[in-house]
This record gives sequence, structure tokens and C-alpha cells, in this order.
Amino acid sequence: MSSRVSDKPQNEKLQKVLARAGFGSRRELEKWIEAGRVSVNGKIASLGDRVEPDDKIYVDGKPVSKLRVATKKRRVLIYNKPLGEVTTKSDPEGRPTVFDRLPRLTGARWIVIGRLDINTMGLLLFTTDGELANKLMHPSSEIEREYAVRVLGEVTQESLDRLTSGVELEDGTAKFNSVKKTGGEGANQWYHVTLAEGKNREVRRLWESQGVTVSRLMRVRYGPITIPKAVRTGRWEELTDQEMRPLLECVGIEPGQQTESRASRDKRFKGSSPIKTRKRDSIDPRRGNRR
Repeated sequence: MSSRVSDKPQNEKLQKVLARAGFGSRRELEKWIEAGRVSVNGKIASLGDRVEPDDKIYVDGKPVSKLRVATKKRRVLIYNKPLGEVTTKSDPEGRPTVFDRLPRLTGARWIVIGRLDINTMGLLLFTTDGELANKLMHPSSEIEREYAVRVLGEVTQESLDRLTSGVELEDGTAKFNSVKKTGGEGANQWYHVTLAEGKNREVRRLWESQGVTVSRLMRVRYGPITIPKAVRTGRWEELTDQEMRPLLECVGIEPGQQTESRASRDKRFKGSSPIKTRKRDSIDPRRGNRR
């Protein structure tokens, strides 16, 4: 069976091929393989299997098109998350999710890069490329995130020194790469902080370890990508190939030779499926902007 290791150069890990085709992140697809949802050439796949271009891959009994694997276009969205949305595709409590306002896809799916809790707003990235998502979220990539945070309470220089040298949390040592005061008066102070980890509620827990409360938290940068002023809360915008280039380069992915202009990107959105949204909103289908 050709899903075994081969000497041929086009031989690739199964989860990497499926990720490139837009099925999900490699980590998620490894779980699919372990659950028996993927087969190759009529046999249930195992984690570690490799495939070649002529192999027949099935997911949940449905064939994976060779054209989809070979020519899938990488897409990346930036989204300005508002308060009150959860970073999941569905919610048992019926709360709005970050996927509700995104453009519909045919033959692909949006993968969220990193997460923000329901009380955190700001920059989220989405992509159709599972390999890119995996690299951007993997701890070894050490992608720096930047947050604007408003804290309530007294912040001393000793506290700031501890936050940048290391604090013991319940799941290990954590710290900010940098902390910079950016404004505020009295008990409410604004800071910009950076860190290269993605632990659960890490920014909030670090500040709380110093006896202060986070009253507002917003992610403003993920690696080289920041939120443009035009992308207001609850809106999204798709990156062109040229705008995507720094993101690819920071995780060692070779950008494609062709670049897509903003004009051609906007033209591609003409005639796309309407975006599901609340009745009170009117959405520009090219950029997800409220009118």
C-alpha cells in the first residue's frame, strides 16, 4: 500500500496533505485519523501514514478530489472580534460565534488561528490552509502576540519587573516579552504587552498574579499582522497575496509566485454567497463591513 513510507520525493504525511486541502489544522486532522475517519486506497489510515499523488484518499467515506489537494488557493482573513462572541463554530448556549459573520466557502473551511475568550476583543486570523494554521499556532514558531490591556489597581515597578522576568502560574512559568504603559489616570491604566505563548487566559492571569484586575483586553497584533483602522469591531477583511507574504515568511512558508491585487480580490468576491448576519446589519460582501 502506498501510504507506507516511500523513497519518492512527492511522498507526504497524510495529515499535511489534508491540511493543505483545507480540511483543518494538522493537529485536528491527526485526531480524525486516530478516530478512523480517513482511509487511503480502501484501508483505514493510521497516524504516520504517508501518501503519494496517485493515492485515493477518503474522509468520512467521501473521496478527496486530487484537484482540491493540488490547486487549493490559500486564503487568510483578519477579523476584529467584538465582546460576547465565542471562538467556536457552534455554542450549546446559543451565543454568537466568530464564524457567524465570515464569508461562506465551497469545498473548504475557515480555520481559526488562536483563540480569544468571550470577554476579549480584537484581532483573530482565519485561513483555509491547515498547514499555515498549524505553523502559526505551534509553540516552536514563537509567534509574538500584542495586546492592549486596561488594568484596575496599583501597578508598581516591582510588579512590572516580575511580569517580564517570570511568574509561576498553575500551568508553569509565564512572562511578558515587554510591557509598555500607554495611558490612563488614577486606578485605571492602559498598557501594551507582548508575549509569544498562547496559554489559556495567560494575559489576564499574569496581571491577576500581581493583584490587579483586567477590565478590558484587546489583541492588536498577531506576528506581523495588525488590525487596520478600517476594520472596525465585528468586521473582517481578506488579505491579498502581497499582504499575506510577511505572515508566510515568519513561519518559513515560501510565498507563491503570483500575487493578487486588491482589485482582483474584490472582483472575486462579486457574486459570492450572501453572508449570514443579524437583521440589523448590512454587510459589504467584499469586506464584511457594516454600511
